[in-house]
Amino acid sequence: MWPSTQVTKLLKIALPIIQAPMAGATTPELIAAVSNSGGLGSLAAGYLTADEMRIAIRQIRKLSNKPFAINLFIPEKHYATNKQVDQARKAVQASCEELNYVIDLIKQPYAPPFEEQMAVILEEKIPIFSFTFGLPPDNWIEKFKKNHIKLIGTATTLQEAKMLEEHEIDLIVAQGSEAGGHRGTFIGKAEDGLTNISSLIPLLVDQINIPIIAAGGIMNAQNILSLLTLGASAIQMGTIFLTCTESGIHPLYKKALLTSIHDTTTLTRAFSGKLARGITNKFINRMQTHEATILDYPIQNALTTPMRKEARKQSCIDFMSMWAGQAAYLCKELSAAQLIDELQHEVMLILKNNPLDKYE
Repeated sequence: MWPSTQVTKLLKIALPIIQAPMAGATTPELIAAVSNSGGLGSLAAGYLTADEMRIAIRQIRKLSNKPFAINLFIPEKHYATNKQVDQARKAVQASCEELNYVIDLIKQPYAPPFEEQMAVILEEKIPIFSFTFGLPPDNWIEKFKKNHIKLIGTATTLQEAKMLEEHEIDLIVAQGSEAGGHRGTFIGKAEDGLTNISSLIPLLVDQINIPIIAAGGIMNAQNILSLLTLGASAIQMGTIFLTCTESGIHPLYKKALLTSIHDTTTLTRAFSGKLARGITNKFINRMQTHEATILDYPIQNALTTPMRKEARKQSCIDFMSMWAGQAAYLCKELSAAQLIDELQHEVMLILKNNPLDKYE
C-alpha cells in the first residue's frame, strides 16, 4: 500500500517519489529538501568534475542525513573531424547572433573523465547510483555491488529494460515520451524510444522482474496513482521540481514554465547532439536549417555550453536550453518540502475517497 512499495524498501526512503537528476537545476538545497521530505533527491553529476562532485556531495550531507542518489551519463562513442567542428561552430554562431558572442572552437576532452567520476561514488560511499545513456562497464557494476550500492538504470524500450535486468541492475526508470530533458535511449534510434508512459509501464511490468520507476509528464497525485496502479513501484518527477524555490534554474526559465498554459515543448538535438525535450525557442528553430552540422553528443554539448552560459548572463532565454516535460504548464512555485507534502496529502485524499488494493 502507499506509501510502502518495493522501491521504498530497497532505497530506504519513506515515499515512492524520486526527484529526477537535472543538470543545472539540482542544487544541494533541492536534493536535501527532497530527501528530508521522504523522497529521494538526485544529484545530476554528468557535467561535474570529480572535485565538483565531492564539493556538492559534502554540501548535501551538511543539509541532510537521508539517502540520495548520484546520476552520471554513460560515455558513448563520438567522433568529429576538425572541419565538422568548424562547420558546427559556424552554424551555432549564425543561430545566436543577438548575443554578440564569439563561439570558439573546442578541444578534447568534451566531458569530465568518467572513471574519476565513478571513483568518487565509491570513495564517498554514495548509497544509490543512477545512470542513463547505457550500461556501466561490468567491472564497475561488480565494484558497486560489492559495496552494496543500489543501481538504477534508464530504459525507453523493453529491449533496453531487458538488457539492464540481465546485467543485474536493481531498478529501472522507464522514461516515457512525455519526459523533459535528454532521452535515455541507448539501443537503436532515440526516435524509436518514444512510447508514452502509460503504455510503457504495463509493457515493462509484464516482462521485467525488477521494480520499475515511472518517469515522464508526472505532475500531480492523479498521475502518481494511475502509474502505481499500472504496476510502477515509484515515480520520478523532474519538471515539477524546476519551479521549486530551491531550484537552480534562471529566473526567466522559471517564469517561462510558470506562465505557460499549454505544451510548448519540442524534441531537439540542437543543444547537445542528443535528442532532448525542451521549451521551443529561437535557437532550436534556427538550428533546424543546420541539422546536418549538429555533432555527436557530447561534442555538440561542449560547443554550445559557452553560448548557454552567456545567454544566462545576458538573461536571454532564446539561447538557453530550457528542458521541460510536456505537462510543464502544471508547474507551481513553492518549496520542495511544500510540494511533496501537497502531493502526499492529495494522494491520501484520493485513496480515502477511492480505496485501491495496493501499489506494489
